[in-house]
Amino acid sequence: MTVSYFMPNRSYFGPGCVNELGNLSQSVGMKKPMIVTDHVLEQLGMTKKIQDILLHSNIESMVFNEVEPNPTDQTVTKGVKNYKTWGCDGLISLGGGSPHDCAKAIGLVISNGGAIKDYEGLDQSKNDMIPMVAVNTTAGTAAEMTRFAIITDTERHVKMAIIDWRITPLAAINDPELMMGMPPSLTAATGMDALTHAIEAYVSTGANSLTDCAALKSIDMIGEYLPKAFANGTDTQARDQMAYAQYLAGVAFNNASLGYVHAMAHQLGGIYDLPHGVCNAILLPYVCEFNLPARIERFGDIAVALGENIEGLSPYDAAMKAITAIKRLSCLLDIPGDLKELGVKPKDFPVMADNAKVDACCLTNPRTATKEEVIAIYQQAYDKK
Repeated sequence: MTVSYFMPNRSYFGPGCVNELGNLSQSVGMKKPMIVTDHVLEQLGMTKKIQDILLHSNIESMVFNEVEPNPTDQTVTKGVKNYKTWGCDGLISLGGGSPHDCAKAIGLVISNGGAIKDYEGLDQSKNDMIPMVAVNTTAGTAAEMTRFAIITDTERHVKMAIIDWRITPLAAINDPELMMGMPPSLTAATGMDALTHAIEAYVSTGANSLTDCAALKSIDMIGEYLPKAFANGTDTQARDQMAYAQYLAGVAFNNASLGYVHAMAHQLGGIYDLPHGVCNAILLPYVCEFNLPARIERFGDIAVALGENIEGLSPYDAAMKAITAIKRLSCLLDIPGDLKELGVKPKDFPVMADNAKVDACCLTNPRTATKEEVIAIYQQAYDKK
């Protein structure tokens, strides 16, 4: 089997590594980059910090701060317009998954023309993207290093999965000092997003020896350090290790892809504009139960990585330990208990199931579900059964 492996050209880790941004931007030819971020990070002074670092290298920058939690095609269009109006020559994304995804989409359209909906699916671009450096402030999405971007189509009310090797950022910066201010709820949601990435990649039909190593190590680290980062946001070691853990999960799913958890969560985000990590966390154990017959031994491995003792257990009982551990971790992190708590309405399950079935993430799920089975999983997550 032929295996492809996608990674940024450069990645930086550790306290203070964001200070490499100026030299890094110069090295990829940026003289006037556009910083893609959101209002919150600008209000917190994070944007100014980045601009000051760039100024030390004599790099002027412009700020596009209109990215919403689930970025839309309309925001991408506005970002493209601003980039051209300002005469920028590269992109710096600052934040979590939303700014990174929005910046990728902006870059894709600038380099290839048309509208972002033209690039839904796998490798639809023709031209290399303009230079992009991703500065990460959360530990979860791994969007700073992947070939994935999720953008909401405002006409169809669905999240478009754009998977294209050309949108992989040239460089990724994971400085734990930028993550210290994450509130517990965001720490929990992004951390469970990372866990979902690792688990879906490990049981994916596209998994291989390279992705397996990254996925299992990520699961192990998240199980150990996510509760610590949640309990104490200023725990430098926990923040640092979660930055590595979410990146490893990104390595895994960037190359092995994902499954039904993400395909289904995308629909919840598209219709209800719900937090992606929370949706993943609620759906994860139920999709795992559905997938269990196809990957029973691998779920046993996941149980061990999450600290469970499976000695003497049957393969089925060992696998179920993984699902129990996932539920226990979500509870510890105060993740909402079910979809009902988020205001989801069962009347929308059929259309969400239809859209989930054609989501690109379904392609590597280890077990194929019918529309009725997808609806049943939504129902389980709704009723917390």
